[in-house]
Amino acid sequence: MAFRTALRRVAAVNAAPATRLAGAGAGAATAARRSYATASQLTHPDPTEDSPSGKMVREHVPYMVTTYSRPPPVFVKGKGSYLWDLEDRKYLDFTSGIAVNSLGHCDEEFSKIIAEQAQELVHASNLYYNPWTGALSKLLVESTKASGGMHDASSVFVCNSGSEANEAGIKFARKVGKVLDPSGSKVEIVCFQNAFHGRTMGSLSATPNPKYQAPFAPMVPGFKVGTYNDIAAIPSLVTEKTCSVIVEPIQGEGGVMPATEEFLVALGKRCREVGALLHYDEIQCGLARTGTFWAHSSLPKEAHPDILTTAKAIGNGFPIAATIVNEHVASKIKVGDHGTTFGGNPLACRLAHYIVGRLADKQLQEGVKAKSEVFLRGFEKLRNKFPSLVKEVRGKGLILGLQLSEDPTPVIKAARERGLLVITAGTNTLRFVPSLLVTEGEIEEGLKILEESFEAVMVKA
Repeated sequence: MAFRTALRRVAAVNAAPATRLAGAGAGAATAARRSYATASQLTHPDPTEDSPSGKMVREHVPYMVTTYSRPPPVFVKGKGSYLWDLEDRKYLDFTSGIAVNSLGHCDEEFSKIIAEQAQELVHASNLYYNPWTGALSKLLVESTKASGGMHDASSVFVCNSGSEANEAGIKFARKVGKVLDPSGSKVEIVCFQNAFHGRTMGSLSATPNPKYQAPFAPMVPGFKVGTYNDIAAIPSLVTEKTCSVIVEPIQGEGGVMPATEEFLVALGKRCREVGALLHYDEIQCGLARTGTFWAHSSLPKEAHPDILTTAKAIGNGFPIAATIVNEHVASKIKVGDHGTTFGGNPLACRLAHYIVGRLADKQLQEGVKAKSEVFLRGFEKLRNKFPSLVKEVRGKGLILGLQLSEDPTPVIKAARERGLLVITAGTNTLRFVPSLLVTEGEIEEGLKILEESFEAVMVKA
């Protein structure tokens, strides 16, 4: 019953935008005739209720809190840029676990480290030192400075998830504000429209989207919302009461929207003027995804952050995150101000140490830039072929977005049923965040499937 309900829900969502896409593809004068490929023409039709996947979903769904609406396939294996479902069908994965699996699925050395460290020490708590928390912290600081990013990076708080890393950054900023102004008035935190910083209450309060906030209101007080890339508004937005400005150099969930260099430089200068901290959330766009170690690595020093948060790619699928701070921040944080039970455990930190070393490699970063060009050339061809549907190409490196004129859900389904996994971001945007080790051949394969998917959902003249 639950599986049938899920299928009906997906069908209803897919049916609604289909007619609208017809208008987008052939103009208002064209009859709204939709032509999806038949099941016999599809290489990866979604599993039916009676399939092994359907039976497993039907068994498990009643026991799972419904925080996600998932499509029918059940994935059981991954390698490199590919996933396999329970029916042993192979999918090209351009989602990489939402920008997590930067080294691809089941990297051999990564898997080897898990097995080795699991037999040595997994957890002993932060009451004691272990070799890997400090080694990872040192590598992050040194790699950050060497990359041209955050020139005064000093120390690291290691935790478990992106939201937790941002919570640490928010708490640290409030502490610094109270040290600088004991009256308690320097506690405001500035965030921006279309941002996404997490789902726990502090980071959620910095995510000004009613869809996420309204069910859990009231939010944590003291957050002000500005307009992304609006330089003129900065002086009135960031004031003497501001303790921190949290911003994504590229908004991921917000639609793959890059901040301009001028905007980030202006934010940095204003923060220095009023004694506020600049907090870059590079959870999705950092760690080589843009073709540099950090998305801000190419920016001048006046745009460098005081707080830098990372997660996702740092664990390649294993839960770990980090909050990097400069000495100005670190000197205000005392024993007992913050903590974490699992953060910094030796298994996670040894894995992250390996991953950071790989992602700091200049050759890998140059490869990201080259692969980005392959995507961009393909996207331009799609925009030329489907001008009424593909409106804009955004992003940098291997965090890219295609702005569509309509809901991309039918395209995502059509691609999935042809063996390609893609996801959305923001409003009507297709998001592409593949493994950073994706090959040019795999990119071409995905672009071909994407073109076929566009054709499948466009009206046949």
